[in-house]
Amino acid sequence: MSDSLDITGQADAESARSPAQLRNMFGTNLRHLAQNYPSVSELSRRLGINRTQFNRYMSGESFPRPDILDRICSFFEVDARILLEPVETIEHQGQILNGPFLADFLGHGIRQVNEEMFPSGFYRFTRRSFVSSDKFVVGLVYVFRSGKAATFIKGYEAREAMRYQGLPEGPKVREFRGILTSHEDGVAFVISRRHAMTYSFNYLARVGSLENNFWLGYVARTVRDGSGERVTRMAYEYLGRNMGSALKAARTAGFSTAEDLLPYHRHLLRPDEAFR
Repeated sequence: MSDSLDITGQADAESARSPAQLRNMFGTNLRHLAQNYPSVSELSRRLGINRTQFNRYMSGESFPRPDILDRICSFFEVDARILLEPVETIEHQGQILNGPFLADFLGHGIRQVNEEMFPSGFYRFTRRSFVSSDKFVVGLVYVFRSGKAATFIKGYEAREAMRYQGLPEGPKVREFRGILTSHEDGVAFVISRRHAMTYSFNYLARVGSLENNFWLGYVARTVRDGSGERVTRMAYEYLGRNMGSALKAARTAGFSTAEDLLPYHRHLLRPDEAFR
């Protein structure tokens, strides 16, 4: 009974906040959100808001119209709670990896993956097949970011690989998704198929090349001992953000022999050497 009274009292207190208190909370939160951008001028330009007016919002002197407030919330991927609560607490609600317990551990690495380290866009990957050791898998993935909080990866298992294992070939079954984190000298990511059907751990480090667009590492799958190969070498090639390049690469996805691999992919994977 006392808990419900406390909650009601808190709600009443929030609804009774004065316009000045709302402006101050909003201004404080806006300053916190703006500090992740190189300049207020650039941020104002991206938001389409006059810089002088934006400074008034941050100082708590003025409050935006509903349409401007909606634009600000959409841009920063927050909601109207920024009028009532410190944005730091809003950002952590419902989060696990960036929540208080893991923020300085897994969360720290997730927040460090920037465009320079691992650009957003399409990647072609090549690795030895886990289900047929004399073949290689060529695939396509898409890397993208959600604000400044996380970098995600998604793709689809090759139809040939699913068919080889007698599994359904529909897109929902083949789709996999994952999250990236920084590593001391590269990036690592965990990937899963829908409903946690399978998991894999991936590690990549950039390879010195003419265009600086290759990464080399390995992938490890989570299977029982005795279920065949569990770790193999893997190469990633950045294709950029152009859909045409992605579609061209997608047409080559599937099983391949070592002889048919792209020359530099074959050079990186060293198919004649055992992986250590």
